[in-house]
Amino acid sequence: MDRRQFLTSTGAVAIAGAMPHALAQTAGADDARLSATFAAIFERQLDLSPTMVTSLGLDKGGRAGAKSQLDDNSKSGTMKKVAAAQAALQELDGYKNARLSDAQRLNLDVILYSLDQQTVPAKFGLNSVQRPYRIFQQGGSYFQTPDFLNTAHTINAAADCDAYIARLNALARNLRTDTALQRDEAARGYLAPGWSLDLTLGQLKKLRGQPAADSSIVQSLMKRAAAKNIAGDWQAQATAIVEKAIYPALDEQIAAIEALKGKTAAGDGVWRTPRGNEIYAAALKQATTTDLTADQIHAMGVEQVADISAQLDAILKGAGRSGGTIGERLAALNVDPSQLYADSPEGRAALLAQLNRDVDAMRAKLPRAFATIPDTPLEIRAVPVEIQDGASNGYYNRAALDGSRPAIYFINLKDVGDWPKYGLPSLTYHEGVPGHHLQISTAQTAGDVPMLRKTAFMSAYTEGWALYAEQLADELGGYATPLDRAGYLQSFLFRAARLVVDTGIHAKKWSREQATDYMVQTTGFARPRCQREVERYCTQPGQATSYKVGHGVWAKARTAAQAQLGKSFDIKQFHAILEEGAMPLSMLEKRVADRARAAQG
Repeated sequence: MDRRQFLTSTGAVAIAGAMPHALAQTAGADDARLSATFAAIFERQLDLSPTMVTSLGLDKGGRAGAKSQLDDNSKSGTMKKVAAAQAALQELDGYKNARLSDAQRLNLDVILYSLDQQTVPAKFGLNSVQRPYRIFQQGGSYFQTPDFLNTAHTINAAADCDAYIARLNALARNLRTDTALQRDEAARGYLAPGWSLDLTLGQLKKLRGQPAADSSIVQSLMKRAAAKNIAGDWQAQATAIVEKAIYPALDEQIAAIEALKGKTAAGDGVWRTPRGNEIYAAALKQATTTDLTADQIHAMGVEQVADISAQLDAILKGAGRSGGTIGERLAALNVDPSQLYADSPEGRAALLAQLNRDVDAMRAKLPRAFATIPDTPLEIRAVPVEIQDGASNGYYNRAALDGSRPAIYFINLKDVGDWPKYGLPSLTYHEGVPGHHLQISTAQTAGDVPMLRKTAFMSAYTEGWALYAEQLADELGGYATPLDRAGYLQSFLFRAARLVVDTGIHAKKWSREQATDYMVQTTGFARPRCQREVERYCTQPGQATSYKVGHGVWAKARTAAQAQLGKSFDIKQFHAILEEGAMPLSMLEKRVADRARAAQG
């Protein structure tokens, strides 16, 4: 069943069919006006974010100039974005009583919610409640921009190289802005923990320590220009900017962080900052799109850890592994030589090749569960060496809207020992298909969803889907052996433990060491891997809770639809809700119920 056929069975069409003709015409007129308003708001967002323009592949034609710019990361630039969100909220408020179709009413509700959340950090004088520190081991221009230039900024012609050069100059400016704002925010009490600043300094010095001509940001331009036979001495131009502008800005930032480090408050959670408890409450609300409290989420995590551990116990005993705790048995499995790739370039290449085979095998199974399967290409890459010390273990970058750049699934291969073979399939199903890649590509290619929603990210919906995708992969036969299935359950155990750890750090004042101990003992993952994850939770409060909270709602919504529809439940119709775009969890549950009622006739 394709999208058009499916919509004929949903509530939107059922309601329209029952509507008097005059009312239907009014709804049509209001829908059209609202669509135009959505489009205008989206264009204004693009005006304020050249990096978003490039990430979406829109930096051509009338927006070609954006390719030479980076976002304005100054206080003024941030306030312009907040003011734009506030103005959009006021503009859309006039549509609350309009006669709208069911689909357009959903669009309005979701976009109002999203815009409102964009205004929350300003109440605390911050850029983000989930990323409250200006510079840390996974945040700041030094960390994000080189990766952005290498992966999002395409090189196909001399003009693209010129634009890259212009962005290098902009990077130097943004580095200095970051430094100045970090000094100001540190004076207000917003500075990452000392160990985070140590990691940050290590990465800054690694970036700064390369000869300018050999630096990754120069080499990225030079190699890609050469590959496209684009004439020009791009290496010399880029090297000059790195030497004369970027490296001095990095030197200034390194000196500032070293001077500030000794002044940071003790502790590891956001509670250590002014209004920290309020910030964490706002971060949880934003990350989960619910009103769950820290205590409720903590208790949920403890319960799920116990349940998943019991399931793992049965599988491990069946595999002849019965001695010790679940964490100890998983830890032993993690270092079993039969489960490890060689710690060498060849071993890393073999690991990446297996990930690609897993993606291809799962793609072949998708028609059993999905009516619409986007053909958006996906590349699997190792995290760049320059940022692997502080980067997450795995993450996904969406493709350009016009297909000019593929989606990328990154995996951190600093230590191949972090990736025993039995755990890799579930990671691939999470980041690739039927996880992030399928869900985000479906939203981006859906024809009748506003761009404001196609490009929105709601962690609980998206990360919840990715965990549901790991579960769905099990139903589709994606785990070839009992140990592969243990890897899938270990992934769930890891995410359940995050509920305990994130709330432990930020609401119960756990230390980084205490949280890492809990992760190692509970999940059996290697300590370095667990510590990198815990360090992320410390500096990005709330985000780690979105996974399992979101998964619980996806699973609950499907169970409710199955109960309501009985034998007429169609898994392809259930999954077609992805074409309606991301939404808060409360709206997701209601929308699934509405679709089930419509399918009943």
